[in-house]
Amino acid sequence: MVLGKVKSFTVSYDCLNDSNVPVFASGDSVSGRVIIEVTGEIRVKSLKIHAKGFAKVRWTESRNAGSNTAYTQNYTEEVEYLNHRDILIGHERDDDNSEEGLTTIHSGRHEYAFSLELPQIPLATSFEGKHGSVRYWVKAELHRPWLLPMKTKKEFTVFEHIDINTPLLLSPQAGTKDKTLCCWFCTSGPISLSAKIERKGYTPGESIQIFAEIENCSSRMVVPKAAIYQTQTFYAKGKMKEVKQLVANLRGESLSSGKTETWNGKMLKIPPISPSILDCSIIRVEYSLMVYVDIPGAMNLSLNLPLVIGTIPLHPFGSRTSSVSSQCSMTMSWLGMALPERPEAPPSYSEIVTEEQRRSLEVTSARDEFEGPLFAYIQEFRFQPPPLYSEIDPNPDQASRTEERRPDTCPSR
Repeated sequence: MVLGKVKSFTVSYDCLNDSNVPVFASGDSVSGRVIIEVTGEIRVKSLKIHAKGFAKVRWTESRNAGSNTAYTQNYTEEVEYLNHRDILIGHERDDDNSEEGLTTIHSGRHEYAFSLELPQIPLATSFEGKHGSVRYWVKAELHRPWLLPMKTKKEFTVFEHIDINTPLLLSPQAGTKDKTLCCWFCTSGPISLSAKIERKGYTPGESIQIFAEIENCSSRMVVPKAAIYQTQTFYAKGKMKEVKQLVANLRGESLSSGKTETWNGKMLKIPPISPSILDCSIIRVEYSLMVYVDIPGAMNLSLNLPLVIGTIPLHPFGSRTSSVSSQCSMTMSWLGMALPERPEAPPSYSEIVTEEQRRSLEVTSARDEFEGPLFAYIQEFRFQPPPLYSEIDPNPDQASRTEERRPDTCPSR
């Protein structure tokens, strides 16, 4: 018998989104298929899958141990998030080349389904950085007798969702700074900068509205600018490595001496970037908006406003200047709209308490044990039905006199 050949060996995911990109979150079910296309027949000992997710950092630093001696110090660290194995064909042992227990795969295309659950713990978002990464993948291995294993691997993306619709991420960010330029014994006037953005949390594709005022009382020409920076921080063996990258920027008009420039919502768009990574112990990805004044021949005057890039965008009913109080008032107005215009009348006393139940409540022997005016008052109150319900005030004159005597305490009147 002529043995067949494996024409293709791939891993495919069952994507549930419209973009047909395998994206998952903690607690999701990751399902897919291992696809084998063969010509002729092949005999297989086993078909296995191995799913893994981990964060890993690595960098090197040169050290001097003397005048003529140098060495390289390696820094590595790894955190595991997922480690799952499964057998789709065959058995666990692959170390022997016996003909027993082999599975024959006939010519054609064959699909073998797999499924696994991502852990419910917070998972780090997939990321590729300069000194580290966060990766998730599924690897398939096809074992055949007397041949080396065939391997194929395909990555999938994990997003640890960040909802920007929280009070912390909806809060405005603002700051103010000024600087006085000096040149030997001459002192120039100050340069002042104040900036504000409407919230801390944004999602990729949104535009940040920047409100700023720049006053130039110095003798130099200055230029106001703004930029979004990404800061990657890697941790290993008690050491830290930081990388700062420019994401997006804009430039204002040059400002001569004695002039002032105001930004009334100048727009800076956020490009497609990775979300913030805040829960990983060895990799952090953070963002900031720097509003600064470029001063020739001197250190720039800058303000850093922290940003969080999330995955769940602003709710449609939330305004761009949302606050907790405005959301509460909006909720109360919705509740008011849902209430009926006129309340429904309660049931009458006779509908709830029947005549037999009322007789059973009468106490005969207890009167011998409890005597006195208090017991008589309790019995009288106990058997008296509630007043009749009416939507018309039975004493309109008395109520109007009470309203006339009541002082007006509303401060807005």
